Amino acid sequence: MGKYKHCKACDICVSVCRSGVLGMKYESTSTLGAMISIDHPEACIGCNECELTCPDFAIYVADSKEYKAAGFSFAKLTDEAKERQAAIIANNYMSLNQGAK
Repeated sequence: MGKYKHCKACDICVSVCRSGVLGMKYESTSTLGAMISIDHPEACIGCNECELTCPDFAIYVADSKEYKAAGFSFAKLTDEAKERQAAIIANNYMSLNQGAK
């Protein structure tokens, strides 16, 4: 998931992720001082919202057929994941491991 060199840290993908997979982390070399952080890949539900809303095509989600063929499966949206996403939004889209902006 992700092509960091194309990411401009607009945080749109973080705002649409319903399961709290994504957050932003401080990155001094980034134009905006932050960069995407994939903190909970195991919670990805495969909805593709992050990929579809990214204006720079900087993030992608594995193809569900290929992913399942490799023996993996996407997670179900849980209450814990919803709570994590609400906390990330309340933290100005910053990763819960990184602190507020």
